[in-house]
Amino acid sequence: MKSTWLPPSLLLLLLEVYCASPRESSKPNFVLMMVDDLGIGDLGCYGNTTLRTPSIDRLAQEGVKLTHHIAAASLCTPSRAAFLTGRYPIRSGVAGRNRPGVFLFNAASGGLPSQEVTFAKIAKQQGYETALIGKWHLGLNCERSDDHCHHPSSHGFDYFFGIPLTNLRDCQPGHGTVFRIHKYLPYRTFGVVLVTAALLHRSGIITIRRGWVVSLLSLAVVVAGLIAGFVQIVPYFNCVLMRDHMVVEQPYASENLTQRMTHEAVDFIERNSARPFLLFFSFLQVHTAMFASAAFRGTSGHGIYGDAVHEVDWSVGQILETLDRLQLSENTLVYLTSDQGAHLEEISASGEVHRGWNGIFKAGKSTNWEGGIRVPGILRWPGNIPGGRKVDEPTSNMDLFPTVVHLSGASVPEDREIDGRDLMDLLQGKVQRSSHEFLFHYCNSYLNAVRWHPQNSSSVWKAFYFTPDFYPENETACFHTHVCFCTPDYVTFHHPPLLFDLSRDPSETTPLTPDTEPDFNAILAVMEEAAETHQRSVKPVESQLSAWNVMWKPWLQPCRSTLTQLCQ
Repeated sequence: MKSTWLPPSLLLLLLEVYCASPRESSKPNFVLMMVDDLGIGDLGCYGNTTLRTPSIDRLAQEGVKLTHHIAAASLCTPSRAAFLTGRYPIRSGVAGRNRPGVFLFNAASGGLPSQEVTFAKIAKQQGYETALIGKWHLGLNCERSDDHCHHPSSHGFDYFFGIPLTNLRDCQPGHGTVFRIHKYLPYRTFGVVLVTAALLHRSGIITIRRGWVVSLLSLAVVVAGLIAGFVQIVPYFNCVLMRDHMVVEQPYASENLTQRMTHEAVDFIERNSARPFLLFFSFLQVHTAMFASAAFRGTSGHGIYGDAVHEVDWSVGQILETLDRLQLSENTLVYLTSDQGAHLEEISASGEVHRGWNGIFKAGKSTNWEGGIRVPGILRWPGNIPGGRKVDEPTSNMDLFPTVVHLSGASVPEDREIDGRDLMDLLQGKVQRSSHEFLFHYCNSYLNAVRWHPQNSSSVWKAFYFTPDFYPENETACFHTHVCFCTPDYVTFHHPPLLFDLSRDPSETTPLTPDTEPDFNAILAVMEEAAETHQRSVKPVESQLSAWNVMWKPWLQPCRSTLTQLCQ
């Protein structure tokens, strides 16, 4: 029998392939999906009976449903920063003391700092192909309109197709504007000044010349004109669609964006099916301006909002079908969540309700009541995570960072505080308790509330140091300002803090007192000590949401053409 001789170099190559392949195949893929402003009560698997979400429901049936999953912030920008880094946004400076607490301009200089480490950056170092498709909302430029210092590519994403800001009302004709400057003008102060001046003039104490009145009225007309003009040109500056570093539409047409982004996501999975990949699919829906493609308009009994939820579910189904078709499902960890609770103040310019439902939970987006931060959390990984399970323990969207990092084969950075906890033991049933004894809830940079899940106890205590002032008072929303604010003139402080036991009162209807809870003072003392310890661990950093960093700067404006052409 004739033997076959192989050159040593070929034998070495075959040995490398043999040794490397098992390691590569053992690394799971990641598909992480985040819906914008989706209420936990909008999904069938969380109790909704009037919207159809079969694909998301299937995901829950085949995986683990988290029922006490908490967003680390109740607004888009800080919540996403926490999700990507596994850190409270106060640590990265993605928190400020001004309202509204998010970026409102593409041409702002703030953003996720370059020294922050995202799970995408670590996965890329581990050999993963990475992509972000959809909404970013964590800044773009620092010093020039093309330096892209905050661009997704600076944070570990090889490919980007989406919007660098958020889907504003201004991006859809007929939906009004988010720049409701008239709501924040100090009308009462103006009125007091005018009445006082008129009385003093009438009594002869001061003399107001007619020319002064004419000048002031002229100035008011000019300012009003500038504001109106600004609102008109906002869509040309803020409604930007990019592919990698190139602006491809300005302003973008939103109607079919979910379908386009779904096709981009499917293409990315197909291109990288033979190697480890991480896809972060960040939906523009169901944030206003509300939209749905023609195939989904009129399919729900809840107007355009319900239609948009149906389209999101269709998109999730396309992703799952692609994984099945390419036989990748058993080697892919899929996660679905919302960046915060539903935005209850969303009423369109024509009066149509454009908001979701937060189920039994109080209030919504922009608050740290449960309705603002209790979000869907669904994870599926067939063969590695038992299907059909429900976990009621407190978890956080920050937990995805250490979970992804460990599964990618890396270690969590030790040079910084990481607030997330690896979820795998909890998901697999190896442990029954969450690793989070305490969770801290910030409203902008203000510590708003503390959550405590004591060891050997089923209670989950929650203490509020202040709460937003709702308007009207019989509502659980802030219709006068469109979102609730954290600044002292918009909140009520509580001494002692408001205390709830969420295990008995998940809707936060009745604060406890020393009469109704014998350990009232002892519980608050433990939580106060934990809060002080936590705050000592927060190192001062530059606020990315300072007045200067959120301000529109023309030299930072991304443009498809020129500013004089309104970037069209």
